[in-house]
Amino acid sequence: MTHEDSGPSPSVSLGPDASRRSDRARRAILVATRDLVADVGYSRLTIEGIAATAGVGKQTIYRWWRSKAAVLFDAILDAHSHEGSVALPNTGDLETDLRLLLRGTVAALTDPSNDRLQRAIIAEIQTDSSIADELVRRLLRPQFDACAARIAVGVQSGQVDESVDTDLAVELLFGPIFHRWLLRTGELNDVFADNVLDKVLTGLRPR
Repeated sequence: MTHEDSGPSPSVSLGPDASRRSDRARRAILVATRDLVADVGYSRLTIEGIAATAGVGKQTIYRWWRSKAAVLFDAILDAHSHEGSVALPNTGDLETDLRLLLRGTVAALTDPSNDRLQRAIIAEIQTDSSIADELVRRLLRPQFDACAARIAVGVQSGQVDESVDTDLAVELLFGPIFHRWLLRTGELNDVFADNVLDKVLTGLRPR
């Protein structure tokens, strides 16, 4: 047992200090996971390596996560800094708001510091349905629902045809971007995002 894990004297309060230590350890583990995946890739990532880089014992990691995939997933969530419900800006102009959203998605996907991390989790969810379900529930679904809600506002304001399926519209917006990123079929940049948006909006506008 490390000195950090050993209990202090009975006269010292454990509450706040223990919580701070746990939070520091958890943050160190998540940062170490992101750094290691970017450096060595997912296949060479190990719990032992994460523990050594974070300066904690393996038992500390296994106390919170059941596998390296679970650690990696939480590291991605932590990097995105949000979980649960999200909301898109509403400037009153749907095209402006969706353009910002798609360009932001492109920027996140093409960020060199996150590329290997994001590709690692995409590879992992192909064989681990529980991780896939968590990825959708905690990260993707809130973003997609927020986008669908913004399009629904566009329906109410007359910028989108009332017959539009908002969930399908979201798939049409994000699908080409994820496809190009995943398969590396071409350059992924703002120009491509803008072209996707223009084509989708042509189908969304009132007829």
